[in-house]
Amino acid sequence: MSILVVGSIAYDTVETPFRSVKDSPGGSALYFSMAASFFSAVNVVGVVGTDFDLQKIQFTRPCPISFDGLDVQEGKTFRWGGRYYEDPNQRDTLFTLLNVFEDFKPLIPAHYRKSKIVFLANIDPELQLQVLEQIEHPELVVLDTMNFWISSKRTALDKVIGHTQIIILNDQEIRQLTGTANLIAGGQKILEKGPQVVVIKKGEHGAIMMQKQSIFSAPAYPVNNVVDPTGAGDSFAGGFVGYLARQGVFDESEIRKAMIYGTVIASFNVEDFSFNRLVNLTEADLQARYEDLKRMMQF
Repeated sequence: MSILVVGSIAYDTVETPFRSVKDSPGGSALYFSMAASFFSAVNVVGVVGTDFDLQKIQFTRPCPISFDGLDVQEGKTFRWGGRYYEDPNQRDTLFTLLNVFEDFKPLIPAHYRKSKIVFLANIDPELQLQVLEQIEHPELVVLDTMNFWISSKRTALDKVIGHTQIIILNDQEIRQLTGTANLIAGGQKILEKGPQVVVIKKGEHGAIMMQKQSIFSAPAYPVNNVVDPTGAGDSFAGGFVGYLARQGVFDESEIRKAMIYGTVIASFNVEDFSFNRLVNLTEADLQARYEDLKRMMQF
């Protein structure tokens, strides 16, 4: 199955203790697509300005990424800047310039509207609702969001959650959304809102998958050379959803495996800036690290 993703496409400026990069391709839609494309074809809907170099996203993969839904508007592309510290969990946002992304109105091309799998990346929940209104009977809707939308667009976000089968949030977002400090209790509250699966990302401490009758905990793959954590969460989501799309089965067994593939993809992503590591990643590399993580989890 192919995947429809609607999200941001950006130029990122990133500073780390190692070095810095300026105006490297980024954004939730691109990180997700690069990761998911190891497993399934991906159809992207997003917006860029006339300053965006489209050659930077002409990737070649056995499973292609289609940009038929890319809207090029007069003006500048969304830009984000961040600084990381020795502890990669500590980050300062230096600037956020929405530019053409500020007026983004997702228009789903006709040949994308029968998509069976939809990933709603981190954008305004009112726009996420507009996306769902244009899709004909999706089988799996996966949702991402962030603290800003939880606090500023709660009514719309609750509506989106009600149309979602899987929601992927980090630990801070779960606590803010539910008002509950305990992650497990918070996850149970989210399940009561309608989703069948809640995935809680915990950065270097792994991720938790919750369903009403089960819990699965996946450790993070131990990476000894974290260069740039930007996009790790979107890469995790891409590997997770991409694997499910390839299998075409969304039961608990496959969701557990998808958690591991998402973790593995994210571990590669942080080893270089932007998605440079994913561009050069081979399926053999991916499978070898997947088997490594399986062995680490045996006891």
